[in-house]
Parts: sequence; structure tokens; C-alpha cells
Amino acid sequence: MPAVFDKPSLPQRIWPLFSGFDWPLIALLLVLSSIGLVAMYSSGYDHGTRFADHGRNMLLAAGILFVVAQIPPQRLMALAVPLYLLGVGLLVAVALFGITKKGAQRWINVGVVIQPSELMKIAMPLMLAWWFQKREGQLRALDFVVAGVLLMIPVGLIMKQPDLGTSLLVMAAGLSVIFFAGLPWKLVAPPVLLGVIGIGLVVWFEPRLCADGVRWPVLHDYQQQRICTLLDPSRDPLGKGFHIIQGMIAIGSGGVWGKGFMAGTQTHLEFIPERTTDFIFAAFSEEFGLAGNLLLIVCFVLLVWRGLAIAAGAGTLFGRLMAGAVAMIFFTYTFVNMGMVSGILPVVGVPLPFVSYGGTAMTTLGLALGVLMSVARSRHQPEREPPESLQTL
Repeated sequence: MPAVFDKPSLPQRIWPLFSGFDWPLIALLLVLSSIGLVAMYSSGYDHGTRFADHGRNMLLAAGILFVVAQIPPQRLMALAVPLYLLGVGLLVAVALFGITKKGAQRWINVGVVIQPSELMKIAMPLMLAWWFQKREGQLRALDFVVAGVLLMIPVGLIMKQPDLGTSLLVMAAGLSVIFFAGLPWKLVAPPVLLGVIGIGLVVWFEPRLCADGVRWPVLHDYQQQRICTLLDPSRDPLGKGFHIIQGMIAIGSGGVWGKGFMAGTQTHLEFIPERTTDFIFAAFSEEFGLAGNLLLIVCFVLLVWRGLAIAAGAGTLFGRLMAGAVAMIFFTYTFVNMGMVSGILPVVGVPLPFVSYGGTAMTTLGLALGVLMSVARSRHQPEREPPESLQTL
């Protein structure tokens, strides 16, 4: 008699693709995406097709997350060096013959116009995680020096464009990998202490440092103006200080419970600049108040915590470093965006994850979350044994 085989149903064939997914992480992403859609509808319903495009970008990011999550961390590690070299090569090409818009040379035409610095947000931690994985068990001080050089090459090229916001994100991702790899505290403490002292001196001597005609070395003029405006927005309330002042007014006017959905006057009377992108947190704060802000902050804190928990449970050093870097990427995005909107950090053009409009940023976040999910899945999927023919070699 011919043998009869049961044909698996469609759910039985699809479910293995989702096995090992971190469902608490998925739940947090769904909550944050829902908040982002609500905020975008309110702030961008009369702003062309921003709401529909934001939903499309979220679906694109979800697709990227799903595809990258199917790739084992070992294969992701094999992509580290090629992606890093490609990213650095494109950054050099941008410096030589890139496209300039609004005084910044950040784009290049390779058939389509792209911004290579976005690639480095993922390629940089991948490269450093690969480097430390190769040096596992035999780390020396020189290895951290090499990692620092690998980090500063793309960061320097991005700052030259100039693009302070992206360079900070790339640097934060790289430094988190170096720190999690075991950088001694005796090397961490001095730069942190010097930074705190430097910030204190800038605040103390602000009247002299920001006086007319004074120019700071290293920083561009617009970067200097951003810092001076942060320290005293009233210096130019209708010019460079307008963004910070209006953001703080919107956040403060929301009170505890907010003015209500689609009832923000600062938002809909267009006092808030870039209300669907960099300053959407101010629009959200005005309409949902302190209660809404606390919910949003708690969700981001849980997202970072979940990423660090996945890193702690990873089976390889590469997985631990990459998951930790992704968690810190989300922390940096959130802290810098909320900080600049509320007037405690300079305005550097960093979006708020899942809430701000932006296709490139959403794609990058989807890729980062895919890497995080790949590491999470690897905890539940034992490594495959090599074939017997290879075991005998």
C-alpha cells in the first residue's frame, strides 16, 4: 500500500518562522507604534499624507524586522566587515562628491539618493561586536585602542558633513559596544569627569563664551549657536531660540492630563516647528500632558530593559554586544529627542522612535530590532551540528 503522509496546515508551516520571538518585546513595540500613530494623526492629519506614510513606514519596518530576525547571529556577524567597509567607502565618497542641501553635504547619488551615515548606525556596532568576538579571551588594552580608531573614522567623516545628531548616535552605539566588551572603569571615569567639568565651565562662563564675535574652535558656527541658544533661548526668541521656547511652552501648557486629543493650540496653530518630526514630543505633551508622557517614558524604559535582558541571555559575546548596543541606541534616540525638545540638550535633529515621521529612521529602527530579535531567537534554537562527513575531518 502506498504510504499516506499528513500535509501540514498553513499555520503549522508559518509558525516556525515566529518560533523564539520575544513576545514581551513585540507587545512593547505594538504599544509604542499605537502611540506613534495616535500622535501622528493628531499632529499631521492636515499635513499632507504624513499619517498614511507613517503607517506605511511602520509596516516596512515590521517587514524588515521579520526578515532580519530569520538570520542567525552567526550570519549577521559575517556581514559586519563588508557593511562597515561599504559604509566608510560611501562616507568618503560623500566627502569627495556628495550632494549638498541646506549647507550640509550628507547625500550621494548611486542611482538613488541615499544618506550613508544612516547605514553606520547599524554597521558600526556590528563591526565592533565582530572585533571583540574575534578577540574574546585575549583582550588587551591595544584592542580597545583599535576599536576606538574603528569608531572615530566614521564619526569624524559624519561630523565633517556636518551632521552632529547622526554622529552622536553612531558614537553612542559604538561606545556602548566598547563598554559592554569590558572597558575598565579607570578608563571610563576620567573622560566622564572631564565632560562634567567642561559642561559646568561652559554654563558658568556662558556670558563670555557666547558674546558676539567669540568663536569656538572645532565646532561649526551653527553648532556653537545651538549650545548658546540652549543656555539662553531668550538671546534670539524669534530666531534660533524659537524652537526651544515653543517646545517648552507646549510641554508646560499640557499640564497633568493634557488639553485632549487634537485639541493642542500650540500644535494646530503651528507655533511648534517640525511638529511631525523632531518636535512631535512637544505636540504629544501638549495634548496628553504629564500622564501621557509618563506612559511613553515607561514604554521606552521597558523597551531598553528588555533589550538589555536579551543581551544578558545571549549565548555568544557577539550576541550580547549587539543586543546591548541596540538597547542603548533606543535609549540615546529617546533621551536626546526628549532632552532637546524640553530644553536640556541642544537641538540636533534626532527623531523620537516610532513617533516621529521619517522613512529612513524607521527603516534603521526596524533593522536594529531585527538584529535584537535574531539574538533573542538564538537563545531558543540550539546550534546545528555539522554533518558527519565534516566531523571526521
